[in-house]
Amino acid sequence: MKPINNYIQQMNLFSLEDLFDLQGKTKLELIFEDIDLKPVVKSLSTNSKKGPKGYDIKSIIRAFLAQRIENIPTRVALVRRLKEDPVFSHVCGFGFYSEVPSEATLSRYFKKLSESDSLETLYSKLLDKAHQMDIINPETAAIDASKLTSYERAKPQSQVDKDNPNTPDWGSKYDSHHNKITWFGWKVHLAVDTSSELPLAISLTPANESDGNEALPLVQKVSQILNGIKCQQPDFWTMDSAYDRHTIYKQILFDYNAQAIIPINTRNSKQPPAGYYDYKGTPICSAGHKMVYWGHYNGDNKFRCPHVCDKVDCVHGSAWCSDSNYGHVTKTRPKHDPRYVSVPHRDSSTWDDIYDKRTSVERTFSRLKEQLGLKNVRVKGKKKVMTHILLSCIGLITAKIATESFKNQKEDQAA
Repeated sequence: MKPINNYIQQMNLFSLEDLFDLQGKTKLELIFEDIDLKPVVKSLSTNSKKGPKGYDIKSIIRAFLAQRIENIPTRVALVRRLKEDPVFSHVCGFGFYSEVPSEATLSRYFKKLSESDSLETLYSKLLDKAHQMDIINPETAAIDASKLTSYERAKPQSQVDKDNPNTPDWGSKYDSHHNKITWFGWKVHLAVDTSSELPLAISLTPANESDGNEALPLVQKVSQILNGIKCQQPDFWTMDSAYDRHTIYKQILFDYNAQAIIPINTRNSKQPPAGYYDYKGTPICSAGHKMVYWGHYNGDNKFRCPHVCDKVDCVHGSAWCSDSNYGHVTKTRPKHDPRYVSVPHRDSSTWDDIYDKRTSVERTFSRLKEQLGLKNVRVKGKKKVMTHILLSCIGLITAKIATESFKNQKEDQAA
């Protein structure tokens, strides 16, 4: 007779919930701690505060944010992750091994989200929090645009509605190797704080829209946002030569009391304007020599005689234009010529240092595209595309806030 083996089923020492509580907080948990989703939930809520199948709206919004933060490419992949990863599902708010919303349910809520302005409100509040934590304090802001291919089927030029700013269009630009790139879709325009490299304002246009057309609307939007959160306004706005327009220099100077740092686009210019030695706003002396920059004070650039400064050996000497041993002095003021005259002077190392900060907006675009899903937009229509962009930007700023909060906690514990 075979012996009977008695097996006693052991109870798990810890449940999955207990094990989860024992481990350190996940990246998503740390991020979600710093987001107050109540305004967004309220904008999407019905009288029941529940979705068609009883899903909590807050959990659905968290899932949308988690999709961007985890760079999950499609909504189908998001549903699969929620089903197969109990920890991910729990952090989003659906619980361990609970039923998760279908792709259709998520699509319905994404549409509702795109029809409200709640994400813009949330983003402004996050910028306010970042300001309070001294993450953003924009002395210099940078503006640039980046291409975004449409998920919609490309149309021939003749079939594109040119009068409708809410539809994609054909765009073209030259890359760093001077190769012409064309695409059907959109342009994303960002104004970025160069210190934190976080976007302060966002806009979306058809791809054929000129970059320069969106500069001043972005400056105005940033000004309103920063006023709302009682944050200092930028002293400098840096952009590439595609934004070289007299109106941009003028309005930034006179309306916002700031300086535009933009290289002169010399494509259609044969020579510098009268009175200037070069395209950097350096005056020319009466003998035809380049005057020497001698610093700026109280909004003026000061230039001295190049002969007195031993930069040239003028046949006329310094007496040609001045009786003083100090030599002839010329001052330039931005208000007299906002495009060519800049404080600091265009030919100074300070101007170069400020302009170099423009690369911060390129790094911001790179993070949004490579790490937060902006490279892979799978929705149609301008409102939904803008919602996708906002979710990516919210993911970026919340990650920054969470990182700084975690560092501060560690420092407090060490102290």
